[in-house]
Amino acid sequence: MGNAINHFGFFSYAVSEALFLSAKEKDIISNLFTSITNELDTNIDAFTQDVLVSQIELLLNYSNRFYNRQFITRKAINNDIVDALNKLLEVYYDRGNCLEMGIPSVQYISKELNLSQRYLSDLLQSVTGLNTQQYIQNVMIERAKDKLSTTELTISEIAYELGFEYPQSFSKLFKNKTNISFSF
Repeated sequence: MGNAINHFGFFSYAVSEALFLSAKEKDIISNLFTSITNELDTNIDAFTQDVLVSQIELLLNYSNRFYNRQFITRKAINNDIVDALNKLLEVYYDRGNCLEMGIPSVQYISKELNLSQRYLSDLLQSVTGLNTQQYIQNVMIERAKDKLSTTELTISEIAYELGFEYPQSFSKLFKNKTNISFSF
């Protein structure tokens, strides 16, 4: 069971991002805690550990079910968060923050949005199919494509504007994402 807990990403969430439960779901979780408490209060026998482990696994499985459901039922809120992320990235690039701070990091983005890194990544995965790092990279590539088609900037200048210290790193990412390579 110790290894199984690593599969439950919501343990890395901030308290404010904890599971959002309906009244029925709260009852299910509450009843499971009651069952676990009752088992702990009974005399210990040869089956106590197995029963407790089974009940805890059931609790975790229900939690996982409710966790995945919340990304479906909270679609409007999730889309608002993605919109806020897009606005944050737009402002970050438009203000030239890349020149001073480099490529926006997952840590920076999640802090600015007041979300844990894991929750943001899970939310983006559910909405876009991409984790936070992939999403940032895709936004960066789209900005690069726009600059390539609408400006006379060189590849190196675009790379620096997007926060890359070395144009070759930008070129490698661009080729990875678009299958288009540059020569310097």
